[in-house]
Amino acid sequence: MTRDATVRQRIQEGYSAYLRGRGFRPRHGQKEMIAAIARALASGDMTRAEGEPGPVCVVEAGTGTGKTLAYLLAALPLAEVAQKQVVVATATVALQEQILHRDFPDLIAHTGWPYRVAVAKGRGRYMCPLRQEAIMDAVQAREAGLGLFEDEVPFQPSRRTQQLYRRLNNAFDAGEWAGDRDSWPDAISDQDWRPLTVERGQCAAARCRHFRDCPFFRDREALLDADCIIANHDLLLADLALGGGLILPALDETLYIIDEAHRFADTALRHFSGQCRVHATLAWLDSARKRLTAAQAILDPIDGFTATLRPLLDRFTVLEQGMADLEPLLRQLLDGVESDFGGTLRYRFPGGDVGEELRERSLVLARLGEAATKALESLGQYLVVALDGEHPGVPRPDIEQYHQLVGSWAARAAGFTELWQLFAQPLSDAPGAAPVARWIDTVESQSGVDLQLNASPVNAGGLLNGHLWNRCWGAVLTSATLRSLGTFQRFERHLGAPAKATYTVVESAFDYVGAGELRVPREAVEGGFADEHTESVLTLMPGLLEQERGTLVLFSSQRQMESIYERLPEASKQRILMQGQYSNQEILQRHRQRIDEQGSSVIFGLASFAEGVDLPGDYCSHVIIAKLPFAVPNDPIQATLAEWIESRGGNPFMEMTLPDASLKLVQACGRLLRSEKDRGRITLLDRRVISKRYGSRILADLPPFRRVLS
Repeated sequence: MTRDATVRQRIQEGYSAYLRGRGFRPRHGQKEMIAAIARALASGDMTRAEGEPGPVCVVEAGTGTGKTLAYLLAALPLAEVAQKQVVVATATVALQEQILHRDFPDLIAHTGWPYRVAVAKGRGRYMCPLRQEAIMDAVQAREAGLGLFEDEVPFQPSRRTQQLYRRLNNAFDAGEWAGDRDSWPDAISDQDWRPLTVERGQCAAARCRHFRDCPFFRDREALLDADCIIANHDLLLADLALGGGLILPALDETLYIIDEAHRFADTALRHFSGQCRVHATLAWLDSARKRLTAAQAILDPIDGFTATLRPLLDRFTVLEQGMADLEPLLRQLLDGVESDFGGTLRYRFPGGDVGEELRERSLVLARLGEAATKALESLGQYLVVALDGEHPGVPRPDIEQYHQLVGSWAARAAGFTELWQLFAQPLSDAPGAAPVARWIDTVESQSGVDLQLNASPVNAGGLLNGHLWNRCWGAVLTSATLRSLGTFQRFERHLGAPAKATYTVVESAFDYVGAGELRVPREAVEGGFADEHTESVLTLMPGLLEQERGTLVLFSSQRQMESIYERLPEASKQRILMQGQYSNQEILQRHRQRIDEQGSSVIFGLASFAEGVDLPGDYCSHVIIAKLPFAVPNDPIQATLAEWIESRGGNPFMEMTLPDASLKLVQACGRLLRSEKDRGRITLLDRRVISKRYGSRILADLPPFRRVLS
């Protein structure tokens, strides 16, 4: 039997066993997805020449397909035969937890397969025992001056926070808590969690006194023996930014499954972008230089410490001067720029071109930043090695504390350097090479108005081709929404893909015609007329909100959302939970509680409620979409991309704006039907789908609900 035949038999037997165990009947779409993955990846002896791109399988699987089970059933036997590891990268930690604790164990329980699973999360999701020890010392002694934050804000926990830290400490010591944020039964705010965790450069690893008890390294050790690793987009991209194979397995030894792949490109852009605030950086450099000078008196007995420190102090001084000299040039660029409604000033460099003078200064700052980063990393390593020795007069906790401080500064210096490297890049002459968007914002800070420099690639395709698709053994990318306007062109442009990538569309099993309705009221106006549209929505909204128990209203503009909310009758406002009043999770919890108590509830939300939100049944039987979700025209990344498309003779609206809006609208409509039993309707309050020539293309892209288009 050939290897391909062995894999097919293994998959078929596993699927049959799973269906028998669960008492399910096979789903056509699920079988189609399993077959598509197997065909794309199980080619010949599943080996390839060095440098040859691995197979990439793209599957758009409609809601209700059961895509998690499908890709696990196909990928695990394939990877076993090829002697590779599977890495599943999800969009959120919540989905990561669902696969780890529900979907994967369910598959193994009903197939009898021997595959082992492990979770991979960033250090920021784990408690550092050394930090916890320092915190408990501070809490118990009621001290407030222990420097634990990256920005050196004094550690001053409230009484409530002290009680939380005691509970965490006691549960960890008793073995009742694993030490990761996601396994604690209650939500922990970012502010409370931040003191408990460290970054990569702050960790002494095997030289730490608590290495054997460290939750992070305990989970990392499990990755070595796992057949399948459940990660997330952020962690995968962090690994790629480090060169690949440092956090997760080596790329050429890995079959990647990118779930919710429609969000992967935006996450990639964030990971390969940079930002820097002028005044905040100057304040940090000054503070770090003073703290290091003070550390010299404490750590001088360590042989060679002072000699290692001196070059770093000199580099900090030169960096401060370079940053200070740059500020007048930046302020000159902002002169004459009109502020937005929030009072913020923004200057975007046309075409991403910062000009020769700023490019040369950026190159100098990038080199200085790189030297400072290396010096800080060397100093951090020096302190790590010092933990192994005996240094009379220098308590070990002092070395540990300064090592963590230096590690946080090294991470900050690296971020500073990345920004200036992006600003220093010359415009590319390579055919088809997309530019880098660069811009300056004014931002409010404690010390007044600061200047923030920003840089971001406008397209992730080239980045992902170089960092992932052309280096990995194979990849599967899947989501319910990958096409736009009926094609994968937008997807290919945003994510890149080898020429031999395969594409499959698995239609949803939902009866859209029987289960849902799409309505455009006669009174709706075109969303392009801002004031008239707002008045129209305001007139229609009270009547629309009375028609269902659970309603989700989606806006493209925060200003419009807040304006309509404030002007609605008080009776309507009492039923509304508006984004920004509470956290998104709190809003969803309160909404569900109101419906469970046989009441009615309305959510007013923006883009984050238009995808990934699961409100089945009565929780959401009416989705109201205020306006077609066209991108904000002054977004600097979108504006730079539009300039680039136009410079190549393209049409930015047809190539970028319209496909993006269509995809977002499909995702918003996807909030209505979450199971085969759901029923409901969608009301679109923007007549452009009827009045504009492009409207028919948008309507054709939507699920086939019954149409009531006045």
